[in-house]
Amino acid sequence: MKSTNFYLNVWQKALRAEISHLKKYGSSKYVLKNGQPMTASNGTYTYYFETTQTTRIPNGSKISIEPIAMTGRILSSEGKSIIIAVEAPIGSLQQLYLVYDPWELLDQLHDRLDEIKESKQKRTRIKKLMNPPLEVKHPTDSISSNVHELVLRSKYNPVTFVWGPPGTGKTYTLGRVAANKYFKHKTVLILAQSNQAVDVLIAETTQFIHKKGKLKRTGDVLRYGAHTEKSTHFMTTSELLNIHNPSLATNRQALIEERKGLKETLGNSYTNRDSEQLLKLELKLSQMHEKIREQELSFVNDAEIIGTTLAKAATDPAIYEKQYDLVIVDEASMAYVPQIAFAASLAKRTIVCGDFKQLPPIATARHKLVDEWLREDIFHKAQVVNWVQDKQKHSIHPHLFLLKEQRRMHPDISAFTNKHIYNSLVGDHESVKRSRTPIVERPPFENLASILVNTSGMGNYCLREKSTNSRFNIWHLLLSFQVIHEAYLSGAKSIGFVTPYRAQAYLMDLLLSDLYEEELLEADIIAATVHKFQGSERDVMIFDVVDSYPQERPGMLLVGKDSERLINVAITRTRGKFVHICNEQFIRSNVYRNKTIHQLVNHQTTNQQIIQSRQIGSWVKNQHPKLLWIHAKKLEKLKDDIIHAKHTIFIYIPDRKKLTQEWRNILNTRHPSTTLEVFSTNDVKQKNKTDTSVAVPFPFIIIDKKYLWLGLPFETTMHVQPPYIAARLHSKQVIEYVLSEIVI
Repeated sequence: MKSTNFYLNVWQKALRAEISHLKKYGSSKYVLKNGQPMTASNGTYTYYFETTQTTRIPNGSKISIEPIAMTGRILSSEGKSIIIAVEAPIGSLQQLYLVYDPWELLDQLHDRLDEIKESKQKRTRIKKLMNPPLEVKHPTDSISSNVHELVLRSKYNPVTFVWGPPGTGKTYTLGRVAANKYFKHKTVLILAQSNQAVDVLIAETTQFIHKKGKLKRTGDVLRYGAHTEKSTHFMTTSELLNIHNPSLATNRQALIEERKGLKETLGNSYTNRDSEQLLKLELKLSQMHEKIREQELSFVNDAEIIGTTLAKAATDPAIYEKQYDLVIVDEASMAYVPQIAFAASLAKRTIVCGDFKQLPPIATARHKLVDEWLREDIFHKAQVVNWVQDKQKHSIHPHLFLLKEQRRMHPDISAFTNKHIYNSLVGDHESVKRSRTPIVERPPFENLASILVNTSGMGNYCLREKSTNSRFNIWHLLLSFQVIHEAYLSGAKSIGFVTPYRAQAYLMDLLLSDLYEEELLEADIIAATVHKFQGSERDVMIFDVVDSYPQERPGMLLVGKDSERLINVAITRTRGKFVHICNEQFIRSNVYRNKTIHQLVNHQTTNQQIIQSRQIGSWVKNQHPKLLWIHAKKLEKLKDDIIHAKHTIFIYIPDRKKLTQEWRNILNTRHPSTTLEVFSTNDVKQKNKTDTSVAVPFPFIIIDKKYLWLGLPFETTMHVQPPYIAARLHSKQVIEYVLSEIVI
């Protein structure tokens, strides 16, 4: 058994390794566009921006805005949208950049571990976290519900690990446990990685307390720190300030407006008098900030339930200098082990809730201690999952409390994860099939909840980005969009596209913004990597594995150490219809049978949940004007595009052969001023002697950089089986990407 000092020292070494790596390589700069002010309250200004690339910044992180030299915090970072909080109005929302140096939060956590070394009480709490005993102290007779059992566990045991698979009601359970402690005059600290998770859990807790009519005093339940939405179900420090000291909040707002006007004046003309006035205003605001901070501290001290992020807890003395009866950590499987240990040091009792079958924490440094302590979750490091992995025992650790009934997924979807991921320990609530049936009955694939769309025999379309090596698959992209289109037209307004690969998620994002601009305004349609989808859910989910020929083997995301967790997250985001876009032949030929992706393919085919490539004509019922599916031997539309081409016709043939006479005749119908460019694999290799990665295995035509034709029946077409399906895409953004990635 390791000592607590051993853990503290190795955690600090791991943090220093990660900090060192981030200081050298981790600073990131993002272009901000389409900025919109959201809220302004007591000196905190919230803004929404879009970014030109996908962001992955932890909520609560400190950032700076250039060129205006303003600092702020991240409230939400999701795909290519971001919400920030700053302490003054930004003014012009044009030509701005966000700069993020990601080591600041880890520095603060490192300092907290130093402080723990000086406290025997805190070291003892960490020892109990890392070495939970086999015996339990809570009574086990007459337990009436999950909530009742967790209340008892958290009363008698120092640490309780809650295993909450998707849809098993962890927010419901944790919220009621927190409320129960409040009813018994206990103090509770609620923590999570993301602001969204804190918002949801503190709202659930508050609503239950109000429902019972047992709120003793306004401010007893407090959401502390930045939050992602306007507070409708919880109280914030800003709202308490407006209640208890409205004049202070009003005066501060007036000073900020005065400062803003004065700065605009200084921008046009400069006088010493204006400068002196600005300095006086800054001094008044500074003094005002101190008064507001004093008020906030009093609110925190008086609150009995506080909700905030793990990052805020480690950086704000108002949180970490206080002691609690119970700390509840949600999303624990996504947090670093040292973060969970720090949280456990703050309270007499700890509930650690998460799902170690979902994605683990993310770290960047290549270091043994980083691998051991920052890329693995607390459940594994505290060794409470060992019995779950030992299938001979058919039991779980005494301090691991499993929520075993899911209410999210239709049973035809959960059947795979219940058996293969959760070892048949999780089942379905009796109501879930009935509640999801309306989604299942709608197109596409009516009356099917789980569907494998098999792309075997449709061509070899899986390529790698030149700059990042991330994989993308144009054919899968178009099929996935067609599924989204069919689902949307059938009434689905909650649709997700999820994929292991950043490049494919980016391509779908481009395609949706180009073809579905209006639809995105009225429906919740999101494309993202699996990591971005953890914690969310949709009525319809499309899971595009991307991997296919001509790649020789799947990427590590699908078959590596954490592949089971990734695939589990992709499936379990779904409420009613799970559509799996996959090349069955490629998976069966290149993946071991014990791998989760192979098991998923077997499960879907065995249960007759597969749609073969020859069936595409039966389920594609609604052609989008900018994405047409056509029998590849019916070339009238292509001939029409060629006749009306105004600038260029670009043809790529993969295997060095020349065009047939039939195709030459078709191309000769173009306007004399239209340029024809024909390339083959051989041409590409000659021009790029040291780099053949741009040579692609499928033919295509691009007309005027507006229309992309795939699946055409050149005599040179390989690995394609009947029926021969062609696709015509009208998307300038996708075509620009294709030209940049796979054309010389």
